[in-house]
Amino acid sequence: MRELLVGEEGAGQRLDKYLQKYMSEAPKSFFYKMLRKKNITCNRKKCDGSERLSLGDKIQLFLSEETIEGFRREISAGKKLPTTKLDILYEDSQVLLINKPAGMLSQRAEEKEPSLVEYLLGYLLASGQTTEEALRSFRPSVCNRLDRNTSGLVTAGKTQAALRGLSALFKERTVRKYYLCLVRGKVEKEGRLNGWLLKDEKTNQVTICQRDEEGAARICTVYAPLSYGKDVTLLQVELITGKTHQIRAHLAALGYPVIGDRKYGDGRWNRMYREKYGLTSQLLHAWRMEFPALSGALLGLSEKTEEAPIPEVFQRVLRGEGILRNPERAGK
Repeated sequence: MRELLVGEEGAGQRLDKYLQKYMSEAPKSFFYKMLRKKNITCNRKKCDGSERLSLGDKIQLFLSEETIEGFRREISAGKKLPTTKLDILYEDSQVLLINKPAGMLSQRAEEKEPSLVEYLLGYLLASGQTTEEALRSFRPSVCNRLDRNTSGLVTAGKTQAALRGLSALFKERTVRKYYLCLVRGKVEKEGRLNGWLLKDEKTNQVTICQRDEEGAARICTVYAPLSYGKDVTLLQVELITGKTHQIRAHLAALGYPVIGDRKYGDGRWNRMYREKYGLTSQLLHAWRMEFPALSGALLGLSEKTEEAPIPEVFQRVLRGEGILRNPERAGK
């Protein structure tokens, strides 16, 4: 018999999900059969798998060691979890706020290319905040995602409770999220854009619609001009909703494409900025988050405001275009 002690990282998970992560090669039917037969119990009591685990719970596996290990996938931190220096803006025992660079995936799209999630796990392993054994039952992860070529603030949860709390915040839209972007054209006044966004899953491209269509999602984007250069405007954008490519597609549909955006932008302007500044990504930065009053696992973020420093290439363009002498003061 093997007994598993539920730690803080696993508290809040459903029992069946916890088991599926611990013995990842086993079919779901195996766990439900073992639960019915009381070959798997929690705190020595019969369970059906839907129970939420609490800190200190003990899960009993009345299974042979051969069976248990046969269903467990080997995890090699050295081979599978790369490390890189993360720009961590805030960290406590539950959460991290990370300044993601442009060019890095938020979550892995292909097996070959690491993402912020893998770098996060590598960091937590290297700093002794988790172990390979703990990763078998729970994997910390990012909660909000940014496009590969968008830089800025990403939230991550170290525990199940933190991930659930962060997910609820974004779903309920109680976190205020502000972006900075440089767009072609002169935006003379602030505005609020409403519409619908329709995504083509095959091309990973979206279309902005003025009326509801089948499969479309309602979107809302608020923007305000901060400063001007020659035929360009620095905008502060607040996402009321948060859908795929929303800012880029919404502003392009309005006639103000984001500089450097290869999917929805202006090719001629992109080439001009690439030749002048070496720009290889869109000038869109997830700049600021304002959190509401919070408790529990998210207490450290309660009423906190965090800003991600503007990337050097973004600052270089702003200085070169004479838009801001001190880009770090944008929006203040």
